[in-house]
Amino acid sequence: MTNNRTVKFIVGYIGKPILLGLFVAALLLLVFPEFRQQTDTADQSLMDLEQNGSANQWAGPASYSHAVTRAAPSVVNIYTRKVTKSAKHPLLDDPYFRRLFDKPQQRIQSSLGSGVIMQSDGFILTNNHVIDGADHILVLLYDGTEAAATVVGKDPETDLAVLKIASNNLQPISIGEPAQAKIGDVVLAIGNPYGVGQTVTQGIISAKGRNGLGLNTFENFIQTDADINPGNSGGALVDSYGNLLGINTAILNQSGSAGISFAIPANTAEKVLKDIISYGYVVRGWVGMEAFPLTPQIAKRLNLSISYGLLVRAIYNSSPAHLAGIQPGDIVIAINGEPVTDRQSSVNQIADVAPGTPIELEIWRQGETFEVTAVAGIRPTNSGN
Repeated sequence: MTNNRTVKFIVGYIGKPILLGLFVAALLLLVFPEFRQQTDTADQSLMDLEQNGSANQWAGPASYSHAVTRAAPSVVNIYTRKVTKSAKHPLLDDPYFRRLFDKPQQRIQSSLGSGVIMQSDGFILTNNHVIDGADHILVLLYDGTEAAATVVGKDPETDLAVLKIASNNLQPISIGEPAQAKIGDVVLAIGNPYGVGQTVTQGIISAKGRNGLGLNTFENFIQTDADINPGNSGGALVDSYGNLLGINTAILNQSGSAGISFAIPANTAEKVLKDIISYGYVVRGWVGMEAFPLTPQIAKRLNLSISYGLLVRAIYNSSPAHLAGIQPGDIVIAINGEPVTDRQSSVNQIADVAPGTPIELEIWRQGETFEVTAVAGIRPTNSGN
């Protein structure tokens, strides 16, 4: 009982002044609103500090010199020379003039581009269009050293080519992870635009997985707004740490299309490199059918109850598709469980399958859906899906 009285006494003795103080404070805030404004300002200042701290976490580096220092020695300038015969002049049909100009007239065409050192033993990746048809290829290294290059192999379907130079202790570029790159990431394009020498331009990743541009058979481009000009082709697109994300290959050459450039992802470039070194060509999966996208307009015209997928137009004799029982007129609606969204993605998906691997195809035929298994073959050059 004594303890209860003590507690009540303390609460009554201390609680009344506290309640009185809170009442007075509330009254002051009502009578003098400037006090409340100061409090609100202090709270806002605290919020601003927190936001500034959060912003600092998103801020990029003030300089990308470390990335350039790391990647630039792995990017080379490529100069090519092609000897062509000049058009025959009509006066050469005259015997007199033919004696004066008895030597065949030749013309030397020169072009330039860029390349990326992929291995320390001299293997270099560049675009196929940079060296296609060249009689002589000269590589200028970062330190100013020149080296003659030979063509190891080409892959026109991705517009890539592998060169080899007889130099040792080269610095191969560090390979990044294009799949992990995000739209908005900072990227740097390193190459030799217009032959002025190695140049770095900066931009961001604008899009990924671009296809259907009609540039290559296999398209899965990284789109960027980094400036890429003639001579940059075959050069490196690197991330802010200097890791290779892609091989710069093309620009959208239309009026007002500045800031739209494309690069072949590094993982695709690596596969091309390894296959050409190992086999002399790129090994890709193949099922042996020609197909085109089924659109709602075509479906309506054919009176079909389905409006998506790949409509099979032709089957190669004895191909995996033929052996699996696929027929012209069938509609492929899924590949390995993934719905067909567009032809280019399906072509890439089949090509990525190793020959000898089963491919599950979901087929729509005359209102019925069923699955077949085709064992991937080796894709011949330019021969459908």
